[in-house]
Amino acid sequence: MKHVVVLGGGYGGLAVVDDLLDKDIANHIEITLVDRMPFQGLKTEYYALASGTASDIEIRNQFPTDPRLTKAYGEVTSVDLEKKQVCFLEGDPLSYDVLVIALGCVDKFHNIPGAEMFSCSIQSLSATRKTNQRVNDVKPYGTVSIIGGGLSGVEMAAELRESRPDLNVRILDRGKSILSPFPDKLQQFVRVWFEKHDIDMVNGVSVSRLEEGVIYNQGEMILTDATVWTAGIQPSPVVQQMDVPKDPQGRVLLNEFHQIPQHPDVYVVGDCASLAFSPSAQAAGAQGKQVAEVIEAVWKGETPKLGQIKLRGVLGSLGKKSGFGLMGKKTVMLGMVPRALKSGVLWKSRRHFG
Repeated sequence: MKHVVVLGGGYGGLAVVDDLLDKDIANHIEITLVDRMPFQGLKTEYYALASGTASDIEIRNQFPTDPRLTKAYGEVTSVDLEKKQVCFLEGDPLSYDVLVIALGCVDKFHNIPGAEMFSCSIQSLSATRKTNQRVNDVKPYGTVSIIGGGLSGVEMAAELRESRPDLNVRILDRGKSILSPFPDKLQQFVRVWFEKHDIDMVNGVSVSRLEEGVIYNQGEMILTDATVWTAGIQPSPVVQQMDVPKDPQGRVLLNEFHQIPQHPDVYVVGDCASLAFSPSAQAAGAQGKQVAEVIEAVWKGETPKLGQIKLRGVLGSLGKKSGFGLMGKKTVMLGMVPRALKSGVLWKSRRHFG
């Protein structure tokens, strides 16, 4: 029997596992899901845990229970592509016939001194728990600074305002506006919401250094009681150290079947894969489904036939009562409707409906 090992139980890895279990191939192969923890952390909701508006148990999913699925827990340290083994911090290596790497991403600090040491993260569940404690320990009328005006930074700022109305909340971004890749109408809506809810937006900030309680905008000192970093991501360190072709962002270059060309028995899914669109839970899930299709086709001795991955759009929240969305490239939604849609997506995700 072929042994299929899936590294990472996030959106991409679980999509592979769920789809394989739905196929007849699952009765003829061994499937092992490897993760640090026995549940999936819903990463798109980490900002809510960090800010204090959601509990830990609300943003995690139990992995599927199926006699055809083996679950293994541990910290992956490296992948030996020649020996076809996965190595762990503790325990023996795990051999595979087919490997799916879906290990997600970590913060990218852009070589800024002190950034990793003096800022909080929302990239892993463990780090987000620490961020929750750090942010919510700030004394009344203290200041929380969020570095990065993208989707994660905006949602974190809005949710923190709802959780701690006593705090001064500030978002720092190097661009001219928060959410700069989005249409002007959407940007304007969020800016007005921020102004109405007393969230400071400081644009044109080029962070040069962090120290305890201080953010340096080149020579300017910006005082802060806590700092949250949302200013960039990069692939998992396991992927960073792999000697395979990558794009300028460090993501693995793949063929049309999501395989590493030099190692067609290895697939890369999600934030670690070089795709035609920005990393997202939606993209990882869609790609994961296609990887399961390819694995089944290869097992049957057929040539895989994949369609083009089409993303439905982006949804963001501004607290629990407002939000924004972009469907396709032009259709903008603002207010309660996109917030309700995002709640519906979360409901489906928690029940493994996609």
